[in-house]
Amino acid sequence: MNKAELIEAIQKNLGGETSKREATEALAAVLEAISKGVKKDKLVQIIGFGTFKVSKRAARTGRNPKTGESMKIKASKSVRFSPSSNLKASL
Repeated sequence: MNKAELIEAIQKNLGGETSKREATEALAAVLEAISKGVKKDKLVQIIGFGTFKVSKRAARTGRNPKTGESMKIKASKSVRFSPSSNLKASL
């Protein structure tokens, strides 16, 4: 499912009088809230769906696949998603 299909699904769930623009704004608001929550609190937990949390990766040594020579990879942060048991069971 891509973003356009997700917007259509939101529009159908909200009812017939909901416009595509309103569904797009609803999706944008949810994604923005999750982004801000992860940035501020390092964790966004949606009961029954899952948890978004910041994950830290330490600096490490890697290899350039083209040349095979060693290179340093900087430490970084990423967002990880852990699905809830309800979501896992529905799959």
